[in-house]
Amino acid sequence: MYKSGPAGIPANYPVFSVYGATGRPVCFPLLSLLLYTYFCYMQHAEEDLQVRWLKLRIRLKERFNIKPDMNGVLLLIGVQELGQGPQDFSKEQKQDLMHIAVCTILSASGYYALDGYDDEGWPHFSQLKPLPELETFEQENFLKDHVLLYFSKLGF
Repeated sequence: MYKSGPAGIPANYPVFSVYGATGRPVCFPLLSLLLYTYFCYMQHAEEDLQVRWLKLRIRLKERFNIKPDMNGVLLLIGVQELGQGPQDFSKEQKQDLMHIAVCTILSASGYYALDGYDDEGWPHFSQLKPLPELETFEQENFLKDHVLLYFSKLGF
């Protein structure tokens, strides 16, 4: 809970308060500053991620004449990583391509490792560590961040 103005702290300065045994608020200005800074940073980082994601989608639109959503971007990465060029894929193959993309982008953070290729040239991966438990919104941002890293490594 944020309060303002106690203990001679400026009224416009947010202060984190807890109530002590006496029922009076105990203020933690340094903790308040740290929390405030953290939340401002996280908001800025979130905005930065969304701006970079939008710029990537715009570049993809300019290059491929489509502005793909997350699934479309993963499909493009999967086709790129398969290395067999664009072709007509079945629905199941498209799901496999998106799986290839997810494994590829998360391998940069050590979640997956490439085991090799099957007889048809499709890559296979092993999971090295469990994925973090995230809310749906956080999962999407987690993937967006890794997709952006993937494309930056390609110089795109």
